[in-house]
Amino acid sequence: MFAHGAHISQPPHTSGKAYQGLRTRIDPEQIPSPVDVAEYDAEIWEGKSYMTLPGDHVPLSTTDFVSIDQGNSSPRFVRATTWHMPHSAALADACKIPLATIIQPFAELITGEDEIPVVDCGESGPARCAECRGYINPWCTWVSGGSRWRCNLCGHLTDVLPEYFCNLDANQMRLDHLQRPELNKGTIDFAVGPEYYAPQPTPRIVPSFWSPEASPAPNSSRTPEPMRVLFAIDVSREAVQNGMVRAACQAIIGVLYGSETDDGTRLEPCFPAECLAGVVTFDTTVHFYDLSVSLKFLFYNGVVNDEQNFRDSASMLVVPDIEEEMYCPLQDAEIFVEPQAARNVIEGLLTSLPNRFENESVHLCALGAAMRGCLAALSRRGGQAILFQSSMCSVGPGVSEARLDESKLYDTDKEKQLFTPRDPMWTDLAEELAEAGIGVSMLVGTGPISFVDFASIGVICALSGGDVRLFPRFDLQRDSPIVRSHVGRILSRETGHSCQARVRVSRGLKTRAFYGALTESSVSPGSLIFGVMHADSAFAVELSHSSGRGTPLDSREYAHLQCAVLYTTRQGSRRVRVLNVAFQVAGMAGNVFRYADSDATICFLAKEAMATLSSESLSTIRDTLTEKCSNILLAYRRNCAAATSPSQLILPEAFKLLPLYLLALQKNRSLRAHNVPADIRNYHAQRLLTMPVRKMLYHLYPRFLALHDLTDDIALPPGYADGNAASGSRPIPTNRLQLPSLMRDTFMAMRADGIYLIDNEEVMVLWIGSNVSPEVLADLFGVNTPHGVDPTLTRLPVLPTRLSSQVRNIIAHRIAERSGVLSRLMVARQSLDAAELEFSDMLVEDTNCGAMSYIDFNKQHDNRALNELWSARQDWATMKGLR
Repeated sequence: MFAHGAHISQPPHTSGKAYQGLRTRIDPEQIPSPVDVAEYDAEIWEGKSYMTLPGDHVPLSTTDFVSIDQGNSSPRFVRATTWHMPHSAALADACKIPLATIIQPFAELITGEDEIPVVDCGESGPARCAECRGYINPWCTWVSGGSRWRCNLCGHLTDVLPEYFCNLDANQMRLDHLQRPELNKGTIDFAVGPEYYAPQPTPRIVPSFWSPEASPAPNSSRTPEPMRVLFAIDVSREAVQNGMVRAACQAIIGVLYGSETDDGTRLEPCFPAECLAGVVTFDTTVHFYDLSVSLKFLFYNGVVNDEQNFRDSASMLVVPDIEEEMYCPLQDAEIFVEPQAARNVIEGLLTSLPNRFENESVHLCALGAAMRGCLAALSRRGGQAILFQSSMCSVGPGVSEARLDESKLYDTDKEKQLFTPRDPMWTDLAEELAEAGIGVSMLVGTGPISFVDFASIGVICALSGGDVRLFPRFDLQRDSPIVRSHVGRILSRETGHSCQARVRVSRGLKTRAFYGALTESSVSPGSLIFGVMHADSAFAVELSHSSGRGTPLDSREYAHLQCAVLYTTRQGSRRVRVLNVAFQVAGMAGNVFRYADSDATICFLAKEAMATLSSESLSTIRDTLTEKCSNILLAYRRNCAAATSPSQLILPEAFKLLPLYLLALQKNRSLRAHNVPADIRNYHAQRLLTMPVRKMLYHLYPRFLALHDLTDDIALPPGYADGNAASGSRPIPTNRLQLPSLMRDTFMAMRADGIYLIDNEEVMVLWIGSNVSPEVLADLFGVNTPHGVDPTLTRLPVLPTRLSSQVRNIIAHRIAERSGVLSRLMVARQSLDAAELEFSDMLVEDTNCGAMSYIDFNKQHDNRALNELWSARQDWATMKGLR
């Protein structure tokens, strides 16, 4: 038994990796702390605005800063691995920093930032370069009295259309410069006309579905329309028994018409008013629902005599032939309706669905056929499908089977099979969905031992631009509110469908590779296709210096990047979002490192690693990440710190946290050395592939804090009084809350009389020490001993105490940061609950998860760098004849 207040030994955890090699002494207090770095950066930018002109250091992605657009896109939209581009390929190779950008086109703005302007240039559309087709932007220059403009990307001179002409002033700036947002703002939306409409999908030799309508004319386009949302629900026995069907129906009703939580809180509807909704269910067959029946009945009869029949009048049409001729048996106006106009029929249908399939005896699931059905329903107009799934595809196209010998494949040539679809049909279908402008998001609730084959079905999301969420051991009471919050987020965040993107760079640079939830066009190289693109997704673009395309970059000029995303808004408008970034060019390695961005570098390396799972072994990927980290640190030592002692640990200021985050990445379930089920590996790999920078950092290095010693002014709104706590009112998150300082992710500072909260953006774990004082337990849980705490509770009880209000405010603030998305809350009582294993594995600085501790990882990198540096010096001495 621990003494009161004593530090604890490491909680039960998955085994780690012992350190092998020269054990140099490193003080744990001296190694860089992400908590200290984040707090220091937040203090620097508190009360300040970030001006986006190139030349200054960029705030960290974890800092809440207000960005002022001065012609460069905010770092919320584009982050680069270094803001000073190396002027040559030789310098880039010497620095070893990957040249890349992380692009999040629909990133959300914060309070105080200007809205993105929408510019309508009329029938002629936005001005574009006649050579590279880049869009007009603040970095272009004007010549010939304003009749021509020079493209900042390729240098080509383009004539100005008469309707866009304006005279220049003495500084060679247009007289209407201040009235033209496209000439002042780095991020801009252009409203565009028919020439920018999305093309119809290319007909397939073997079509995925049969359509009774005539095929569209070649080279025709789709007129933009408001987004259609199709809810697809798995109603096989597994989904019914674990409660996923009921949770899905409750979530859909909630987002369409609003709902109330168990504590009486009203959740308002969040379905966009302009959008149309439809419902599909499936087991061994696919069921389409005619939601317009009640509307027709009302129209022809004038008066509804039987309200119950009116409510339940949705007709179900079954498509039994799921192998060869999948089709949508309904007209567009019958399957997609305005939710408010058809409220009675939709509510009646969703209320009856769980009971209708309650005695479902069919355990097979035709997921592949259902996805083809969604494609058939949405193919002519694009849109979004939200899938509620509980089992693998076991009948029809794309059948999967669980691998019983999965663990035997690791560290063999067959290991790559675990990360590739079982059937090429899934990849073909995903590409077809993307080309049709359809994005698929999945919410998967599984049983204790269920296998859904994320390697196959996850491709649907990974290539169409959607995202995926997993709820293992799905429990209706615990997970239903979380499902509702995720569906609400999917529908409320900014989303575009039928998207195409292209990244252009200035002369001397070129795009090399793309990583994310996207499909690369086979027709137009360099063009990216997204079924949907939303505020929570980001993709990576790897850059390189072009060979044979002129001289290196000029350090007296800027290097430029422009990302243009063509999309259809939820309201049905066709637009182009253009992001522009100008980088300073560096001629010395010192400047490349000085203005490097570790957040973007970590995010890029993670996405690159996830993209190589199907082509490289897990051990090779982990070794490659370690080698890249060592190479960057060695390059800094060689080029910027050669005069330091060879035995001194040298970390560049920008990359002092790089070893820690790459260690955390290797401990992530996607790359962990242990025998993690392939389903779980693939799920986490697909999540990392789409995560934006900030969310990824919080996921890799969870936020960890102590709750037992909060001061009286922490996490309480101004004017808080003890009387407020007595009312038991729900805490309201506010930006004015003073939040407690975080701890490092290690057990070294934990105490047996403490209560701690750790949060990795998907799961929150509340750890309760064995010697917590009865007063703290009473204030937070209403009990006196750890044994009295309910290990299955899903949210904290509302108690009239200061500590209860503080902790609930902290959790509410986290939820508000995630735009209302809930996380699972788990209780881990010391040496009592299995959740303690989950908690301990999140402490990434400790020895666990098949990898070594943070201290040992630093030693390994330092020793490797020293060995390589010593070898390099020996080689140099040999060449000079001094050896």
